[in-house]
Amino acid sequence: MSDSAANLTAETTGETVGEAKWAALRELEHRYPGLDKAAVRFEVVSEGERGLLGVGYEPARVVAFLPEEAAAAAAVAEEEGGQAAEARGLVARIVSELGVDARVEAQEDDEAIVVTCTGPDVGLLIGRHGQTIDAMQYLMNVIAYRAYGEEKKDVVVDAAGYRARRQATLETLADRIAERVRDTGEREELEPMTAVERKVVHLHLKEVAGVATSSEGTEPNRYVVVLPG
Repeated sequence: MSDSAANLTAETTGETVGEAKWAALRELEHRYPGLDKAAVRFEVVSEGERGLLGVGYEPARVVAFLPEEAAAAAAVAEEEGGQAAEARGLVARIVSELGVDARVEAQEDDEAIVVTCTGPDVGLLIGRHGQTIDAMQYLMNVIAYRAYGEEKKDVVVDAAGYRARRQATLETLADRIAERVRDTGEREELEPMTAVERKVVHLHLKEVAGVATSSEGTEPNRYVVVLPG
């Protein structure tokens, strides 16, 4: 088998066939971050034996194959896709390292790049109070800023509709802060946010009487200030 052909296969083991397949998929994703998981084919070499009290145990073994055209497409996506492809590839690697079975896709518009994770276990990517997915998003934006500077687009990382719920949370927070600013006459600063999230707050409070908003600080730690208005 040639080196190039060998690079398209991964033989791995696991306690179950499913675990062995997942390990093989992770190995291929490390080589081809932009790969389409649906293109990977599996051959079950052995379903394994559980054994009794550890005696006679044999792991399940599988071989994963990535077609050459799928590998080429993944390479093109990574090399020519710019910031969107880089963001997708980085998120896919993080998802893989976390052991979460998810499909990672990226969509780009004039304002932002939205990286969406879908699959049965994506709730694990969100974490308690969104800490995991927010940390991923923060990391993506720090990397983007260092690579592209002021020309970078904001990266939004989403899973299981979390960002829609996050928007509702931001709007509720904005209302609460606005009411407090009106009562005290003192400005208040919100936590650092991406430009996309700051825009949610700015737009939500735009028509609220008695307050005004501005953004302060430098990327990637820029934040919204609510002031008496």
